[in-house]
Amino acid sequence: MADKKIIAVVGATGAQGGGLVRAILNDPKHEFQARAITRDVDSDKAKALARLGAEVVAADVNDRESLKRAFKGAHGVFGVTFFWADMSPDNEIAQGTNMAHAAKEAGVQHAVWSTFEDTRKWILLSDNRMPTLQGRYKVAHFDAKSEVDHVFTDLGVPTTFLLTSFYWENLIYFGAGPQKGPDGQLYLTYPMGDKKLPGMASDDIGKCVLGIFKRGREFFGKYIGVAGEHLTGAQMAAALTKALGREVRYNDVPADTYRAFGFPGADDMGNMFQFKRDFQEVFLGNRNLDVCRSLNPELQTFESWLKTNAIRIPLG
Repeated sequence: MADKKIIAVVGATGAQGGGLVRAILNDPKHEFQARAITRDVDSDKAKALARLGAEVVAADVNDRESLKRAFKGAHGVFGVTFFWADMSPDNEIAQGTNMAHAAKEAGVQHAVWSTFEDTRKWILLSDNRMPTLQGRYKVAHFDAKSEVDHVFTDLGVPTTFLLTSFYWENLIYFGAGPQKGPDGQLYLTYPMGDKKLPGMASDDIGKCVLGIFKRGREFFGKYIGVAGEHLTGAQMAAALTKALGREVRYNDVPADTYRAFGFPGADDMGNMFQFKRDFQEVFLGNRNLDVCRSLNPELQTFESWLKTNAIRIPLG
């Protein structure tokens, strides 16, 4: 173990970070050692990672010095923030900036920063086709992350910028799955029209990130988008119908309707879907499936993911 390169994983008990820790631990080549970074080393999830063989270290993304200590001696760092914890873009920017500075000060040789497109490059704040949020964002949980990208670059940290996709686990945990309508029918409701939504299993994100670390210098300074499949809402509904044994219909709604649904973050989610719909060529183009398969040959399709996970999807 002593000669293995350490990868320090922020958010190790979350979807992306947890997937990477498991990918490192399950890698038959055993090239790296996983250092799982979490605020609470005594949580059930942290203890489970320790049992699997991860080194579990306490640090807080709001405390730069704690991150610096956690990154010490690591070859690589995976950085991610979670907008939905408090829906504060300012906190995301501060946390990402802390990770970049801690990586620099710890002498990390490769950082993978989980970011997104800055949607304001394609739809200006003055463009009223989409409402502006908090006075300075179109899609806050995209745009805020993108504002941290230059910090890694300015500091000279060798960084790969990861562009992720819709987690299929959102169908289980995030209320994005089929919902029962007044007529008793199950509907999958997104404001995507006939455009395709890149999606993937969250564990596959971790496997792709491991592939990036393995190839190292090849990806320094590059944006790498990951997805398991590009599917329309109608295609997703058809796959769900087959897997669940119950008809699921795709319900395309206007983005304004989705924004008005009223759940926390509905405006941001509505803008996100609208961006993916209206700038389809850009969003899909940034997520090349062949590149993803080269990083993770075990990449799952939606159908293969459903074979294992359909039973876990709550049918509202």
